[in-house]
Amino acid sequence: MIVRNQPDGSLILVNQSDHAKLSGILASHWGNADFMTPDPRESVIRAAAFHDCGWFSYETRPIYNLEHKSPPNFQKVPLDAQQLTAFQGGLDWLWGIDPYAGLLVSRHRTGLWQNRYGAVAYPPAPPSRVLTPDVEAFIAHNERKQAHALESFDAARFRVNYQLLQMLDLMSLFVCTSDPREDRLEHVPFSYEGTGQDGVVLTLAAQGDGRVKVSPFPFNRPAVDVAFVYRHLPAQDFASQEEFRIAYFGAAPKVMTFTFV
Repeated sequence: MIVRNQPDGSLILVNQSDHAKLSGILASHWGNADFMTPDPRESVIRAAAFHDCGWFSYETRPIYNLEHKSPPNFQKVPLDAQQLTAFQGGLDWLWGIDPYAGLLVSRHRTGLWQNRYGAVAYPPAPPSRVLTPDVEAFIAHNERKQAHALESFDAARFRVNYQLLQMLDLMSLFVCTSDPREDRLEHVPFSYEGTGQDGVVLTLAAQGDGRVKVSPFPFNRPAVDVAFVYRHLPAQDFASQEEFRIAYFGAAPKVMTFTFV
């Protein structure tokens, strides 16, 4: 869950699954005369739209930290056995539907603990978490599965698609985690001729009225409308996990919209 603490003490909460859907919208419009169209297109779009499927279980029981009076941001959620089981279940679920999308999302999940395998030059990765033996075992198991699956696919093309998935994730996080500002992404792929670790610098800049200018522009239409669902909880100290969850599930979903131009 993305947690946005507001100046008045209220909380804007965005499910990881809703953030991922925005990535899927961007993926479905990626490609023009200057940027390659994803290939295999449906699988890459599906991977983008469901790259955080491992969070479905958590979203049924979000945590509230009684000491800090807030739910933890997604980067601070404990990587306990329950969460790792949920991650694995999400990967296996998607892999069973679409092996290529499942492979991409599996690589995405293990890469988040390993600096995205060097696919992103900027923005810098957050500070590394100390990985427990259980997390290390999770990574090793899934990397073995990835290596076996890659024997059936074009490895060079897969590296570029993995790199693209990271950029789609970050572009969605750009609007989901805070009000838009000026930022950039480095190593944005534009061709399948690259190594999977090169590309162009793509700048993002707020233009007002929910518009975000993207340069160079990677999409197949002049403007791409996107949206994500969020919940807004007023400032309140909850006395228990149950009290927080009841308030969370009872908050009417709202929609925040943006246009990439």
